[in-house]
Amino acid sequence: MDKRPIGIFDSGLGGLTCIAPIAKALPGERILYFGDTARTPYGSKSRETVCEFALQIADFLVKNDVKMLAIACNTISATAIPLLQESYPEIPVVGIIEPAAAEVAASCSAGNSIGIIATKVTVKTKAYERAIKKHDPSLSVYQMACPAFVPLIEENIIESDIMDSLIRYYLDDFISYHRIDTLVLGCTHYPLIKENILRLYPKLRIINPSDALASAVERSLRENELLSDDTPKESTFFASDISENFIQMVDRIITETDYNIAIRKF
Repeated sequence: MDKRPIGIFDSGLGGLTCIAPIAKALPGERILYFGDTARTPYGSKSRETVCEFALQIADFLVKNDVKMLAIACNTISATAIPLLQESYPEIPVVGIIEPAAAEVAASCSAGNSIGIIATKVTVKTKAYERAIKKHDPSLSVYQMACPAFVPLIEENIIESDIMDSLIRYYLDDFISYHRIDTLVLGCTHYPLIKENILRLYPKLRIINPSDALASAVERSLRENELLSDDTPKESTFFASDISENFIQMVDRIITETDYNIAIRKF
């Protein structure tokens, strides 16, 4: 039994959408989360900058004795996983894209038209397309960068005509032209607008990679004999800038365990 916490991080508050499925799958685990709210969004930054920020955050979490790193950020997962695994060989490092791609491939067939919406960096790397086609080359995969979603979500401009108009701006032609029937939310911020998307496109099947990440984290802990079955102590949620939206999001998601919120600047 390993009582050390799981380290989870994201470019902002979007990664908090991964906490609930991880906590449900692993109720005996303690979590250290870091959201880089002061420097979000990452999706329009260079690959080099994303890798630099990822190493800073990972180093902070490792120095706080986490037993593994779970990357709840598609942009970091698309650019920095090999670097993080090389830098911290003593602990497991799990990204969100590979387990999500496996889930997509397992649940789709050649008759499906799969859309990936993500940040500019994630789309540019074609990480999702490569990962999905590695499992099943017959699948049809199309991508769309939606860079304006994250800033609006970070500002909690979600249940609004502005957000609905932006969704239609990005997705109307994309869905129609490619006849998309399955949409993958390739950014952990996007589950926060899932209901908006379903309301506007009720026939879509939406895949949220957060559930796949939770399964990957559980599997990694089990395979490395790092599971804890103890009653967890309170988890801690760090941010590089603690906004009212960050606090509200933590309050909304964390309902069954105690937690602290703390600031850590770089």
